[in-house]
Amino acid sequence: MTDIRAVTEKIKQESLLIEESTAEIGRVLVGQRNLVERLLIGLFGNGHLLLEGVPGLAKTLAVRTLAGVVDAKFSRLQFTPDLLPADLTGTQIYSPKDGSFSVKKGPVFANVVLADEVNRAPAKVQSALLEAMQERQVTIGDQSFPLPDPFLVLATQNPIEQEGTYPLPEAQMDRFMLKVHVDYPTRAEEKDIMERMGKLDQPIPKKVLTLERVLAIRRLVDEVYVDDKVKNYILDLVFATREPDKFNLGKIKKWIQYGASPRATLSLHKAAQVTAFLRGRAYVTPEDVKTIGADVLRHRILLTYEAEADAKTTEDVVRILFDEIPVP
Repeated sequence: MTDIRAVTEKIKQESLLIEESTAEIGRVLVGQRNLVERLLIGLFGNGHLLLEGVPGLAKTLAVRTLAGVVDAKFSRLQFTPDLLPADLTGTQIYSPKDGSFSVKKGPVFANVVLADEVNRAPAKVQSALLEAMQERQVTIGDQSFPLPDPFLVLATQNPIEQEGTYPLPEAQMDRFMLKVHVDYPTRAEEKDIMERMGKLDQPIPKKVLTLERVLAIRRLVDEVYVDDKVKNYILDLVFATREPDKFNLGKIKKWIQYGASPRATLSLHKAAQVTAFLRGRAYVTPEDVKTIGADVLRHRILLTYEAEADAKTTEDVVRILFDEIPVP
């Protein structure tokens, strides 16, 4: 069994570093506390994130700032309809001198990869990204190359202006640990943005976290205790999307075509552990699961045509799940 006191002491030692990292991000990024926390959950939970929001909400700036705080290799890919898999993964270059081929690695070989407007890339490019996300390796020609560790994909997509886009397939959506909705800033935050970002000299975050420290924190997160009651709560939430009748949720059965996969269970478990860690605790509470639950589940539930006819979204389904499933 986990020694909660010992883990708590370790978390206290890391808390100053986390506070400093959050402060550095806040020096560049105004507001968006929910987004910042989700970025840290992805970083320390070893999971990829999909950020969705209208243009101009600082999604790209947030990812770039996170990479600036971590002493990591960062690359940004602007996805377009004419992008090729080789533009992402790299290619083989022929040398006419000796008739040999050498490998030129692509921008995906980085610790933090920003896939900007990921839904504008065609299927072949998305497939190449899918291999990188899931297998953490890239195939160039007949060779496979491991990606650096840590490796984190932070993808953005625009929910409006769908012309010229290729919706992400369900298999790829499931690879994202979290799908985060990025909202508009408040009036006070937007005034701060106007005053801070309207100058020529933009704030640059200083490096706070090393790659070794990130990997050490990931190992520490693994030690955060999850009680069986909380594990069963996570299982209830996921299984209720597959078998609503067994949880007295017959009213949502007609809206769900396919429920969440086992990967949702793993993601919810890990995200809850990181949430507890960020709050300075060595154990997970049901509130941690509720805090992060919508971001884990919203993109893993496939709705029926009947749900569309009833003007229901996955947000509605997830809300009912958390309202109706008993909390331990």
